[in-house]
Amino acid sequence: MSHKRKGLRPGDPYPLGATWDGIGTQFALFSENAEAVDLCLVDDEGNEQRLPMRHRTSLVWHVYVPEVGPGQKYAYRVHGPWAPERGLRFNPRVRLLDPYAKALASRVQWDAGAFAHRSGEPDGDLAMAEGEALGAPLGVVIDPSFDWGGDRRPYVPFHRSVIYEAHVRGLTMQHPEIPEELRGTYLGIAHPAIIGYLRYLGITAIELLPVHAFVHEKFLLDKGLRNYWGYHSIGFFAPDVGYRAGAEVASEVRQFKEMVKALHAAGIEVILDVVYNHTAEGNHLGPTLSLRGIDNPTYYRLVPGNERYYFDYTGTGNTLNVRHPQTLQLIMDSLRYWVLEMHVDGFRFDLAAALARGLHDVDQLSSFFTIIHQDPVLSQVKLIAEPWDVGPGGYQVGNFPVRWAEWNGRYRDTLRDFWRGSGGIASDLGFRITGSSDLYENSGRKPYTSINFVTAHDGFTLADLVSYNEKHNEANGEGGCDGADDNRSWNCGVEGPTDDPEILKLRARQARNIMASLLFSQGTPMILHGDERGRTQEGNNNGYCQDSPLTWQPWGWDESSRALLEFTRKCLRIRHEHPALRRSIFFKGRPIRGGKTYDIQWYRPDGELMTDEDWSNPFTQCVGVFLSGEGLDDVDEAGDRLVDDDFVLLLNASPCDLGFLLPFADDARPWQLLVDTHDDAAVETRRGGEETALTSRSLKLFLRSRRGA
Repeated sequence: MSHKRKGLRPGDPYPLGATWDGIGTQFALFSENAEAVDLCLVDDEGNEQRLPMRHRTSLVWHVYVPEVGPGQKYAYRVHGPWAPERGLRFNPRVRLLDPYAKALASRVQWDAGAFAHRSGEPDGDLAMAEGEALGAPLGVVIDPSFDWGGDRRPYVPFHRSVIYEAHVRGLTMQHPEIPEELRGTYLGIAHPAIIGYLRYLGITAIELLPVHAFVHEKFLLDKGLRNYWGYHSIGFFAPDVGYRAGAEVASEVRQFKEMVKALHAAGIEVILDVVYNHTAEGNHLGPTLSLRGIDNPTYYRLVPGNERYYFDYTGTGNTLNVRHPQTLQLIMDSLRYWVLEMHVDGFRFDLAAALARGLHDVDQLSSFFTIIHQDPVLSQVKLIAEPWDVGPGGYQVGNFPVRWAEWNGRYRDTLRDFWRGSGGIASDLGFRITGSSDLYENSGRKPYTSINFVTAHDGFTLADLVSYNEKHNEANGEGGCDGADDNRSWNCGVEGPTDDPEILKLRARQARNIMASLLFSQGTPMILHGDERGRTQEGNNNGYCQDSPLTWQPWGWDESSRALLEFTRKCLRIRHEHPALRRSIFFKGRPIRGGKTYDIQWYRPDGELMTDEDWSNPFTQCVGVFLSGEGLDDVDEAGDRLVDDDFVLLLNASPCDLGFLLPFADDARPWQLLVDTHDDAAVETRRGGEETALTSRSLKLFLRSRRGA
């Protein structure tokens, strides 16, 4: 097959990056403020050939090099003023990574030099370093061809989606069926053992923690640790080389595509956690690896009038300058590349509020949102925001525009508060488990806009949430000062490991309460990998630097882990089978069927409807909700509107055992117990008006048939 691009000429400034046409390679780099740019071609022995890039078109420096093709390692040296006080940090002694590189030859080589300034000196960032800095990763020219065969995107509707947040290494490193050489890699995810497990569980989408090329910070390496999570990006187009199987340069690109193809064949979507709000270059004292040395004021938010310094809305030292058209293009080109060339199905945007900031404030009408809304490619994939950053006014839950889903931090906080026994939150609970209409309905969005989660990579696992009150991050080497102080956990009376059978039973019940609440809430549920089988991090709620068995998923079995997995799988099967539990429209709260019943009704344990006083009562800790199987907006394959069974969900977060009268005493159809978090094997049938025993801190789900057996 020929890969020659029609119309590619030595004078073309686009596409940016390195583009092989089957005969030679076009190199193109944007820099508005540079005075000259050298292309550096590097061989396997490290010898460097410099080629001046003499063509400059629309601020893009470009050159076509015949007989250069896949596997060629390259970098840039950029000439220009050294004037940090004006934000200009050009130093041609520093070899720089192409922001558009599709593959990297290695990680950052700290011992080869990575600073353009005199690091370690007072005000050293104002003085240019004199030695060579060759530590930035080299880009690699790739052959983009790949046999996708009959690959088809699953296109799972959001309201039918169940997201599984996972880490490439964490999910695969300890799986006994995966060959050792594939563990911790993209091909490990593609292995039938992992895909079969996800299908068995009932997952429709895997959301991978960052796979863009990232940097292990030197201070972590010096302590014998690594950046495990990967929220330290340096290349927005390149799959991280650390998840490659084998040593073949740039083979991670093909392996990533093989992973996507295998997941798609199983009907599982691939969502990437992406970090476009900052880079690994840090603040004014950080390394110069790529964007800083190419065109600092173009790519970063600098402080007006004191451009030596960076705005930091991300807590990492810098913030990308999305207000600049070229930086916005870099992000958009990257997103389109991962959709069109790598076939991913969506993105979760880390600290997304930082991407929406105008001068300072978060702006729903920012250029970033406008372009994505209009883009014919990106507007059709799943877009999920982490709707906050660390800057002023950065908490923006509920404020993102149409077509965006959001990590619902209020859902997480409310569910945790409820199940640890906090009173006075009944009204907030009502909103959260019905899709958070107070946050999303008025802006024209749907219940599935709410990405419901109680645990995620950042924080306690589910097992630790019910086992610890305090974080235990001593292994991170920061004196336990890192990680959030989690005041919404509950250890069931004993901190950490215990052999007390009653405490273990209560913890198991609380874990089931949270998991069942999550999977029976309206909205899109997200499960943290391993929560379904009781994975623990021994109380460490900030495992960002723990690339070890502490954060990896164990695959061994004991009675409790097997039971929790089967419980979770059962709840997911019920959710998948019943559209009443995953509605695509909000409840109306008004009569249907000619006024005979409502689509939703809330009950007290005595069988009476909840009153305004009940909703505001600080002692309300037990509620029941009736969900009608009518009034749905979902349709079957023939296009006919679906009718589902009716449900009653009972939630008792109080420390007392209670009797709960089931609703509709005038209806002869019985209520059949589907789920009881107190007893996995419980069997129960009740008529409306009869009482069911509700154990303290437990949940029950009943079904009343409308569709037949």
